[in-house]
This record gives sequence, C-alpha cells and structure tokens, in this order.
Amino acid sequence: MGRIRVLVVDDHRIFAEALAAALAAEPDVEVGAAGSAAAAERALERAAVEGRAFDVVLIDADLGAGAEAVPTVPRRPVRPGEGLSDAARRRLPSPVPAPRRPPGIPVPPVGHPAGPSADAYRTAPAPDGITLLARARRNHPAVRAIVLAAADDPHRAARALHAGATGWVAKESSLARLLAVVRGVLRDETHLPPALLTGVIRELTTARRDRTESERLVDTLTPREKQILRCMVAGLGRQAVAERLYLSPHTVRTHMQNVLGKLGVHSTLAAVAVARRAGVSPSEPAVPAVPPSVATTTAPGAG
Repeated sequence: MGRIRVLVVDDHRIFAEALAAALAAEPDVEVGAAGSAAAAERALERAAVEGRAFDVVLIDADLGAGAEAVPTVPRRPVRPGEGLSDAARRRLPSPVPAPRRPPGIPVPPVGHPAGPSADAYRTAPAPDGITLLARARRNHPAVRAIVLAAADDPHRAARALHAGATGWVAKESSLARLLAVVRGVLRDETHLPPALLTGVIRELTTARRDRTESERLVDTLTPREKQILRCMVAGLGRQAVAERLYLSPHTVRTHMQNVLGKLGVHSTLAAVAVARRAGVSPSEPAVPAVPPSVATTTAPGAG
C-alpha cells in the first residue's frame, strides 16, 4: 500500500489540527484539514482535479452542531456616539431625528410589501456531518468515509452506514485504533465499536421491516394506481397527472383516493413517504405521444 491521503473535517480547530499533526507523523500518511462542510467539499474537488484524490475522509459526526445559525436579518444600527466618552459625545453634531410613524398605523407584518420579508428572519441552517458524508461519497465514490463521534449513537451510526460510511470511531479512541480503522477501510473492511453492533443491527432491522411493510402495501396497488403513485412521488398535482396519463381529472382523483386508502394514509405527503420507503421512483417526464383516444389513419397505399 502506498501513501495514504487523509482529510480531517472538524470545526473544532484545535482538535482538527492536533489530529492532523498526529496522523502526519506516520511515514505513510499525508493529511489535510477542513473546518467546515464547504471547505471539505472544495478540498475534495481540488484534490481530485489535481490527480491527488484523498483516500479517506474523517468527518466529525457533530459538524456544525456547536456553531449557532447565523441570522440573515441586519444587526441593530450603531447609535451615534455609542462607545465614546461623554465629552466626546457632546462634540458630535446633533442627529437628525428619524421620521416617526403616525399613531394608529401599525407596523406592516412580515411578508407585506411594505414590511420586512420572511426571508430576513430566517437563519442559515447548520451543516451536518452525515449529510456531508453522503455528498462526499456520491461525488467521490472511491473515497472511504469514517465518522468521528463524541458519543456512540446506534441511530446515527446506522444513518452513517446507510450514507456510505465504512467506519465509526469514538473521539476518545487512541491514535493506534484510528490508524487501524483507516487502514482497515482501505482493505474494504467495515469497522464499528463492539458496543454499537447490537444497536446498529436493531436499527437496520427496523428500517428493513418498515421498508418491507411499505413494499407490501405498494404491491396491493393496481398497475394504474402504481403509475399514479409514481406521479405523486414526482410532485405532480391532479391536473398534471391527468395530462401525463391522458386521463380525466375526475378519474385521477378517484385513483388517488384509492391509493391513499390502500396505503392506509390520509394525505399525498404520507403516501409519498410510504412510496419512498418502498423504493418507488418518481415518474419520468412523458415522451410526447398521441393520446390513446386519438385514432390514427393509414395513408392510402401504405402497407
């Protein structure tokens, strides 16, 4: 085995730098470090373009969890003279008073054309280590992914395995243990702590049971109802389904009600969730075709 290129992804800088330095002390290991999901994706992409792709990525399970979401609403403006001494503040020119809203006129609500937009009060979502892991495996299939976790969690470990992880290592583990896992995953081994095995197997079994039950429910649908369900998974409304399948909206409505009844749910969203668990793919866009109701004629002399 040649040199092993490892990328450490952790937003706790001291931990990331210490781990990178410890790994780099190994004669056959090259190490890079990234402090965020965006930085990690840039590093993986750049390394691949340069022909020096990383072999293993170590991802903090709690990536971004310690960082608060950044509000997009503007900060409170600084008042004139704020932070100055009394003497310095007295030398400032008198501020022009802001126009006051006449009494009785309410402040426009969020979303009103004259008021603040709803987007101004949203916060940027924090990144997630397992989400990054799934994207890294999808965009760079050859890279092996190992999760670094502060605590053992069977549910999250099962999620990580499903996302493509091949190792789960506690942060309190020894460097020797981590190196053994790094070298093991490069031999196509999967490494989990023994204490996690029972819980992970239970989680995977439950997920499999849910999928099997969803598959059983979907199998009760007629071929036409399965077509309708695939259109629902694709996000099509009743009219769009009618146009795609050359049916009347009333017929589509009847089929949709039958689908909900057979799946044992009460909404399109719930039906789509069952379909997804069963592995139902969305309907592909229809290829332009002549509707079945339109009769075709044969040209004179055609054989």
